[in-house]
Amino acid sequence: MAFYDLRQFIDKLKETGDVVYINQEVDWNLEAGAIMRRCNETSAPAPFFQRLKSYPQGYRLFGSPMATFRRLAIAMDMEPDTPYQSFLEEFKKRTKNPIKPILVSDGPCKENKLFGEDIDVLKFPVPLIHEGDGGRYIGTWHISATKDLGTEWVNWGMYRLMIHDKNTLGGLMVPTQHIGMILNKYEAMNKPMEIAVAIGTEPVTAIIGTCGVPTGINEMDIIGGFRRAPLEVVRCETVDLVVPATSEIVIEGEVLPNQRKDEGPFGEYTGYQAGGRGPRPVVKVRAITHRNDPILTSSNMGAPIEESDICMNVAWASDIWMQLLNAGFPITGVCIPVESSGTIVVVATKKPYNSIANGIAASVWSTKNGKHIPRVVVVEEDVDPYDLKQVIFALGTKCHPVRGTTVFDNMPHSPLIPFLDMKEKTYFSSANVVYDCTWPLDWDTENVPKLASFKAIYPKEMQERVLLNWKNYGFK
Repeated sequence: MAFYDLRQFIDKLKETGDVVYINQEVDWNLEAGAIMRRCNETSAPAPFFQRLKSYPQGYRLFGSPMATFRRLAIAMDMEPDTPYQSFLEEFKKRTKNPIKPILVSDGPCKENKLFGEDIDVLKFPVPLIHEGDGGRYIGTWHISATKDLGTEWVNWGMYRLMIHDKNTLGGLMVPTQHIGMILNKYEAMNKPMEIAVAIGTEPVTAIIGTCGVPTGINEMDIIGGFRRAPLEVVRCETVDLVVPATSEIVIEGEVLPNQRKDEGPFGEYTGYQAGGRGPRPVVKVRAITHRNDPILTSSNMGAPIEESDICMNVAWASDIWMQLLNAGFPITGVCIPVESSGTIVVVATKKPYNSIANGIAASVWSTKNGKHIPRVVVVEEDVDPYDLKQVIFALGTKCHPVRGTTVFDNMPHSPLIPFLDMKEKTYFSSANVVYDCTWPLDWDTENVPKLASFKAIYPKEMQERVLLNWKNYGFK
């Protein structure tokens, strides 16, 4: 059953032991961020801060909402211990069955309305998440809604938002992202771009905001498919956009055309404080609406494991798998190791011809999500791509340092990739690489090394005998 709102989701997490209510007063200045980061790195329950320093009772902060696969499974109404590959299958199924939203006349997000001099985004306990961040980031686990100029496409994506002052925000809107593509059209005509930021939505909305839905597809339809029920949306007060009706907080405004103000840096999904500080688009806030006793959601991005290593990971891997199958590759599995922070994808395949690894890599990089992943590792079907031990073994023993490695220059890149130099970050371009961890088909059979493993080097009868007698030997 789909969750009605964030509060119902938190209640479920309480039932399963996946949230901790923190009643001790916590400082929004780094302390809350440090707690979230510790939770992420230890796979602890989500911290739900009840009392924030300098803020009145009732203004709460829900940290690390989706930083474990358990919480993702619960959000998707699946068993908490669902394995990784099952998420990929479920993502594939649910993206095939979009359900359009239902427009309602009112919703909980309208319980309080602020305009004019009453607007103050610092009314909410926005944390300074990492030491060295460019400011306090109110947009880290949310969706930003923008409408394409001249079409009916409305993009709901997750793009970071930093507070400049009580009614001004700044954000990273990269030209290769949907929000950047849309903004370019408005700025070419010197028009402001309306924007609505929904924070504290029911859980699936934010998940899909990280997923990289294809250009021209409305995320709210995909959200309905994932929920297996239509999402209720309500019209905004001052902009021609809709938002989830049960959102905790909604910020309405416009991105001012061709105006820039320094934003960043910020701890990012690639594991480092990234993006630097530089002139970036400015959002002028027109209105704020929020629920009584609002809950601000916050993601502490950085070293694994956090929300992007969970939600973006599974969505990208599922999408890449579908795209490769549609391209005709005999794929047997796809995995983006959480330890890679979205920079490595492992593809397992049958091998009908020698050059298949380069073909797979080229296909991966031609997809919307795959183009952000600089390293592709191709293994054969006998390697489990979800088992990092097997993958590293194949990479170390089967990939020739020269013949097995192909570098592709002048490939599109996210400026958040840590190893890029300043020129590469400026022009969003660098090199990608594919590692072919498969045996050459033109080798004689006797020249192919035999794997010295339990399953490969012993007769099946001996394997069965050992397994049958395992406890008799004294092993548990």
